[in-house]
Amino acid sequence: MKFDDSLEGGVAVFSVSGKIMGGDETTMFYGRIRENINNNIKDIVIDLKDVIWINSIGLGMLISVMTTVKHAGGRLVLANITAVESLLSLTRLLSAFETADSREAAVKSLS
Repeated sequence: MKFDDSLEGGVAVFSVSGKIMGGDETTMFYGRIRENINNNIKDIVIDLKDVIWINSIGLGMLISVMTTVKHAGGRLVLANITAVESLLSLTRLLSAFETADSREAAVKSLS
């Protein structure tokens, strides 16, 4: 898993690519989420456009991020979920996440 993050109008946007399956990258990703929350940036978009695969550890990471953001009083929106939609649906977690068809739509929904 690789990721880049940026600020767009007060919203932290994380662009994730590759396989989400745990490891050091997952720890670094969660750390960057916490840094944003500690800096009072509590609205987060995770753009999954370039994700090709996700396992249960990766799914757990998304759930942890959602829980952390909600407890901080923020909102999390997943964008471009095509690669993970079937897994979210199969695990009945699709309704637990806010989603958007594009990164732009996700940012707009939080602005």
